[in-house]
Formats: sequence, C-alpha cells, structure tokens
Amino acid sequence: MITLNVSASLRQEALKRQAEWQTKASLLSTRQGEGNDFLGWINLPEQTGADLLTKVKQTAERLRKLSQTVVVVGIGGSYLGARAVITAMRGELTNKKPDIIYAGHQLSQDYMNDLIHRLDGEDYSVIVISKSGTTIEPAVAFRILKQHCEQKYGKAASKDRIVCITDAHKGALKTLADQEGYETFVIPDDVGGRYSVLTPVGLLPIAVAGLDIDALLAGAKMMHKSVENLDDNNLSYVYALLRNYFIEQGKSVEVMTSFDARFYYLIEWWKQLFGESEGKNGKGLLPVGLLYTTDLHSMGQYMQEGQRLFFETFISLKRPDTVCKIPFSDNNLDGLNFMAGMELCEVNRQAELGTMLAHQQGGVPTLRIEVDAMDENHLGQLIYFFEYACGLSAYILGVNPFNQPGVESYKKNMFALIKKPGYEDKYEEIQSKIKDL
Repeated sequence: MITLNVSASLRQEALKRQAEWQTKASLLSTRQGEGNDFLGWINLPEQTGADLLTKVKQTAERLRKLSQTVVVVGIGGSYLGARAVITAMRGELTNKKPDIIYAGHQLSQDYMNDLIHRLDGEDYSVIVISKSGTTIEPAVAFRILKQHCEQKYGKAASKDRIVCITDAHKGALKTLADQEGYETFVIPDDVGGRYSVLTPVGLLPIAVAGLDIDALLAGAKMMHKSVENLDDNNLSYVYALLRNYFIEQGKSVEVMTSFDARFYYLIEWWKQLFGESEGKNGKGLLPVGLLYTTDLHSMGQYMQEGQRLFFETFISLKRPDTVCKIPFSDNNLDGLNFMAGMELCEVNRQAELGTMLAHQQGGVPTLRIEVDAMDENHLGQLIYFFEYACGLSAYILGVNPFNQPGVESYKKNMFALIKKPGYEDKYEEIQSKIKDL
C-alpha cells in the first residue's frame, strides 16, 4: 500500500481547487487533451499480454545464462525507469549476477573506455533501447559496444548477445536489427520514453535482473484502479492538486528527498518525468532531488533558512526487510552507547521525522509518500502513481505532458558543432555566439 501524508490544512486548501481544476484534470481520462496520441501507457498494466511477458522472461533468462554483466544502452526514459526499479530492489552494493550496468546516457570518453576495459574480462550482453536509433548518446555507445562484442565473440555469436528495443516498423535501429538478425522488442507508438517503464523498455532489463515483472505490473494495475475517479481518495489527483496549489502560492521548486538510498534512481526517474512533462511555456515546478541524511550535511542549511522557493516531498519506506543493530562499545568514546541495541532504521526514521519538523518550522511545506514494502508490487504502484499524477498535474497547469520541444535546441547546436551533414548553415551562425562561452 502507498499513502500520501499531508497536514489536514494543506490538504483542505488543495481540495478547495477541485471544482476549478477538475475539468482540466479530466482531460487525461477522457483523452481529450493535448498529446492524447501518447496515452498508451494508461492501460499497459491490463493490456500487456501473456505472450509478450513470456517472450520477455525467456529472453531475460537467455541473457542471464550468457552473461556476467548486461549493459543497458539508453538515455532518459529508455533506462531510468529500469534503473530505478533494479536499484531499489538490489541496492547499489549487490554482488548478484548478472550485474546490470548502463551506457549511452552520457558522452564521457573516460566512462566508455573504463566500460570497455571492464568488458574485456567479462562475458556480457547488450540491451540497446532507442525508438529512432539516431539519438546520439545511445547510438554512439552502441556503435562502440557492437564493435567490441563482435571482436570478442565474433559476428555470429554476437547476435545472441544483442537485443534491440525499438520502433515496430521504422528507424535506424530497427533497420540494423533486421539486417543483423538481432532479437527485437517493440516500443509502442503511443507510449513516450518517460512513460515506458512498463513496456519492454523497462520490463526486459528488470527481468534480466531477476525481478518479478508480473508483480510489478500487478502493482501498477492496482494503482490504476484507484485513480480512475477524480476525488479525494485518488492519491495521484490529490498530489497533482497540491503541486498546483503550491505554484499558486509562489513556489517554483519541488524537492523530492528520501532517507533511503535505494530510492535514489526513482527520484532521478521522477525528475525526468515531471521536468520534461511540465517545463514548458515558462511554467512548471523545477524538480530537484536530494538524498538524506547525506545532503543534510551539504544542503541542510539552505533547506532550513534559504529562500522559501520550494516545498518538499519525502518518499519513505515503512520498514526495511533487513536488520542492522548498533553494537555496545566498552569504551564508548563516541558517546553512542545510549543507542546500543537500536536498529539503524529506527535512528534513520527519527532523523526523518526530526528533519520534517525542522523544515516545517523553517517555513517549508512538506508532504510524505510512504511505501509499505520495497518489493516489485509496491514499486509498480509507485511508478503508476507518479505517471498518472504527472499527466493530471500538467493538464491542470495547462501544458502538454507528452511532448518535449525544448530538448531539440541543444541537439541542433551540438549537431552543428560536430558538423553533422545538413547543419552547415547553423554551424556558421553559432560560431560567433560561442566565443565567450
């Protein structure tokens, strides 16, 4: 179960806007809003067929047997959702095999060289995710990895180690997959990247990690049923109302934070989901992620006494599924024997409550999303909760949740600067503009 905890007064103020905002919010369920051709994610929990799930599981098992490491190549929504679920379930310090690592989410030469050096000594496979196959970061990474894989295993054997998740009919990656005979999975035409975690984009890497994709979809299905009616029992709707209420109150930033490091990449996924969906036409909350208590030692002062530009959303796990107790010390030099015998999670929970109270007293409105357990079912609930809330919140705000026109600006400049054919005029145009950078 997932709960949304907020003070009664804040909840009441947000719910006062229901009558005003309900028509805009209803654009999601009626499919009448801008971007309605990208609403395929809404029914994914119910419409993902048994045949597809069987194929995903079979491919995942084949890659698991072949590989000590599986490299997931993608950027943005093509990898963040899977990484969020895998990290939440496995943690960062796992020694479970296969290891899941990532490429194509940056252009760092040192990172790529370090990756290739590592893969020299390990058996590995590659899952490459791109609808077009021409997004520069994953396309470059895959070109390098494809060459390395073929040099290491040979062209024929490499076919068993490379899986493509791409468009059903067109694009560079689809063409290459057909030419080379790679196994492929389809990214549905009506599902955008940041909403794609419950498609093969997320399901295959998650299954390769040994996690239960049936339970993930079951959790999402459970949350879908709970958000169908726009009332105060709909957690996604209440969260969307609160976000827009805070915008009315002059807030420009939402800080998502957790006291559990396993939520780190879920927060990264949330940042992309809301930032790319709402940051348009001079609108939208800036989504910022912090991890406590770590960031209390760097950002805690600002959070407590800096400009009151933000509200804070805490995402909490009710209780971890492991036990770690603080031992007794004979010399007690650190003075911590008063905590001997306490579980570390108890100390962490009191740190969380103390921080929430301090920030509230410092003038920061706070919300808390609490998750009963860290398992696939609850993560499926959480993913769908945020996806649906994002659609509602963006429509209330008055923007299209499913496009990202601003992303093209940096790409056009980059293409011109690296002299991509067709960008010659742009190259000349920006030369004078970059001299002072």
